[in-house]
Amino acid sequence: MGQSGLRAPDIARSGVREIQHGPKTQRKRRTALASQLLARKSIDKLIRDSEEPEHRLKKTLGPWSLTALGIGAVIGSGIFTVIGTAISGEKLSEPSIQGTPLIHYLVTHTILAGRPGAGPAIAVSMVLVAFVCALTGLCYAELASMIPIAGSAYTYTYATMGELIAWIIGWDLILEYAGSNMTVSVGFAAHVVDLLDWFGLHPSAKWISPAYLPDGLQDLAGNWLYQPGWHFGFNIPAFLIVLILTVILVRGIRESASTNNMMVSIKLIAILIFVFAVIGFIHPGNWHPFMPNGWSGVLTGGSIIFFTYIGFDSVSTAAEECRNPQRDLPIGIIATLVVCTVLYVAVAVCLTGLVPWQSMVDDGAPVVNALKKLSLLPGGHPLHWIRLIVLVGAIMGMLSSILVYQLGQSRVWFSMSRDGLLPKVFSNVHPVFRTPAFSTWVAGIVVAIPSGLFDIGTLADLSNIGTLFAFVLVSVGVMVLRYREPERRRGFRVPGGPIIPALSVLFCFLLMAGLPIMTWYRFLIWLVIGLVIYFLYSRHRSEFAKQK
Repeated sequence: MGQSGLRAPDIARSGVREIQHGPKTQRKRRTALASQLLARKSIDKLIRDSEEPEHRLKKTLGPWSLTALGIGAVIGSGIFTVIGTAISGEKLSEPSIQGTPLIHYLVTHTILAGRPGAGPAIAVSMVLVAFVCALTGLCYAELASMIPIAGSAYTYTYATMGELIAWIIGWDLILEYAGSNMTVSVGFAAHVVDLLDWFGLHPSAKWISPAYLPDGLQDLAGNWLYQPGWHFGFNIPAFLIVLILTVILVRGIRESASTNNMMVSIKLIAILIFVFAVIGFIHPGNWHPFMPNGWSGVLTGGSIIFFTYIGFDSVSTAAEECRNPQRDLPIGIIATLVVCTVLYVAVAVCLTGLVPWQSMVDDGAPVVNALKKLSLLPGGHPLHWIRLIVLVGAIMGMLSSILVYQLGQSRVWFSMSRDGLLPKVFSNVHPVFRTPAFSTWVAGIVVAIPSGLFDIGTLADLSNIGTLFAFVLVSVGVMVLRYREPERRRGFRVPGGPIIPALSVLFCFLLMAGLPIMTWYRFLIWLVIGLVIYFLYSRHRSEFAKQK
């Protein structure tokens, strides 16, 4: 016997029991882990949790404000900056498998020196993207009208496919919003510099360009200002605009929506003025050949421009702040789609008719630069003033995009924190403004500093693949809820049964295949990092872990 007071046979029997129960314990642990990974939040509980006083957000948004938020996100950097890359493609010094679109490599087994542009057929790319967004927008409308909670795709997947998939999509949305905002912030700075140039002001290049320039920086004469790589500098306009808009968001959604409505109005007026002012300068010969790179160019062009349609997701992230989400969310999403598609196609047709599509290679401001070139030609002086109007509209467009992306990013962090997957400090609500102030400030700093340091061209592609991946899971979520909760009230129902959600999944994967192979590598690495964080931190602190 020992100090334990057990006889030898007792000790032996105890050891046998431990050995016998060991595998059972391990099986129980595996079962518990699997049940947590697949645990779904009750939709009714999601709505009840959102009404708790310490986490409640003010309900101030109606259909007009939601539509303005969506237009503010969609008609931003894409129509003024990224559209040039979608039209002309990207050129590399030599063929590279990393830079080759996935679908091109799978079909032809060859590699390219860059990506083919859509050329004048960018209008077809826009229609393709609009079709995919129409399918996905209807899916978003149904889920948003059923689950009017901040968090969007993250919240929808938590209610339909379980905690692990919800974490993956939440982590994906963080990349999507942050990458988009960094790209738009750098585009905003480029247009501010162009505006200063219109007034004859030329600040030092080191304070208006990123510290890291992978392709270097040249002046209009082709002289090198900075060689490729790092240099002493900081993109101050990009940094400051993110911080200023962060302050607006912290003060409250009503002030933010009012500010956004004003910027959207100015932007739409500027776009319409551009379209009608340049009709007389269009050369139909620039539209031939209409599809210079075939359907490969059309698909790639759509894949490049797609990230601007993140605006649909931004509308649904504000669901918890809607006065009547069952009615207003479908209106806001579908109205956003109709308005933005018409404007995209109009600008694309005019731009490709003004200048040769090949001239927009590496052009970060193709619309205003096309106007600048034409204003120097005989009879083109009126376009000098149109350029100013478009510059102001472009800047307003990017301001509204940054505003909405920052709103969406902070609300996703807020929702993940409320569920225990991120530290609780991210779901703290400001005592006066009733906004997630900490999440908003962290999102602002995370975006502002890299925007001043880096030329983030690759993040546009990461935003694309993140957006499309979110769209896939939302579309799958509609089909899952139709099966699991067919009787639940839906303020809006996608017509055609499972056909539209299934087509949405198919076409989203098709557009994802138009992105470079390197983008797929980076996206998978980002997801692996997220899974490590989930298994080491989040799953131990989620509400399902506490229940267990």
